[in-house]
Amino acid sequence: METCDILVIGGGAAGLMCAATAARRGRRVRVLERANRVGKKILMSGGGRCNFTNLGTTPANFLSINPHYCKSALARYTPADFVALVERHRIAWHEKERGQLFCDVSSKQIVAMLVDECGAAGVRIDTGCAIDAVGHGSDGFRVTTSLGAMSAQSLVVASGGLSIPSMGATGFGYALAKQFGHTVLPTRAGLVPLTLSGRHQDEFADLSGIAVAVAAHCNGVQFDADLLVTHRGLSGPAILQISSYWQPGDDLRLDLLPGRDALDFLASHRAGHPASELRSVLADALPRRLAQRLCETRFGSRPMRQYAPRELADIADGLRGFAVVASGTEGYRTAEVTLGGVDTRELSSTTMASKHVPDLYFIGEVVDVTGHLGGYNFQWAWASGHAAGLSA
Repeated sequence: METCDILVIGGGAAGLMCAATAARRGRRVRVLERANRVGKKILMSGGGRCNFTNLGTTPANFLSINPHYCKSALARYTPADFVALVERHRIAWHEKERGQLFCDVSSKQIVAMLVDECGAAGVRIDTGCAIDAVGHGSDGFRVTTSLGAMSAQSLVVASGGLSIPSMGATGFGYALAKQFGHTVLPTRAGLVPLTLSGRHQDEFADLSGIAVAVAAHCNGVQFDADLLVTHRGLSGPAILQISSYWQPGDDLRLDLLPGRDALDFLASHRAGHPASELRSVLADALPRRLAQRLCETRFGSRPMRQYAPRELADIADGLRGFAVVASGTEGYRTAEVTLGGVDTRELSSTTMASKHVPDLYFIGEVVDVTGHLGGYNFQWAWASGHAAGLSA
């Protein structure tokens, strides 16, 4: 039986960070990755350029039933720390918007950097390694794999969530957590497009490809960003963000004129262009096809001078509180993250260690910490992996 100090299950962002950090402390570390290569989700992220962190990262950018849990790890490994690592490897990067940092060239550079860090520290990485069973006893952990039996003093679970199963995502980490007595909170797709059905889909189906800036509101949360109409429903950053807060039946509304007073906009056009029809007025602020459809299905269209003040107020209310009746989401197939997971109330916020089983750790997406869109989930991977790597 092969032995080491630490076995890391999962060769994604959190797992590789943890392995390199622990190995630099002199620990003998082995990474077990089920897929045929490490870092698959890193490679496809950010359109192939990897939105590897966000300069504005704060605990407020994360969802969890235990909102204070992420604070310690995030404070001890910051975006500046990861940028310093990127720059040591001479990877060119740029800030796209709102603190989002991307590689200038390719996300492959981030994977290569992490693999190089692991290699320099003596980490062994095994790909194509299926895990059949995990046991725990007085001498540590025993893992039965397709590459043979292995043992280690510490076990780090960095196997990710359920999002994008085509990348190899499974519920393995959740099953393992339950095996060792941990609570696994209900999971669902996050940062995911919403689907429409029936007349709600019919209203937008032929507008696929249209994008418009909106403010999306749901359950007391607001995101200002672009919306994209798809052939099945709605997507774009505003929808992906709000999807983590929405569940079927929740009230979801869009401000279609964010940053403007809708009533003032309409009244000024009524005063200045009384002969203009409403569809033409709305086309000054929205994509023309969308303005036309809104008038056809929601508002009607007449010359502006024919609208009484009360009617303009009603239209303004409809523009700033446009109701969206979504039927569901695209699910894990296209979700960027998995909400829920291993209950962090049963883990140390300093080390990511289990409070139930000595030397067992859970990091990254498998735990109940989910970031907003824009590099925050990678920063959680780096921070949680670093925290466990310093302790295991």
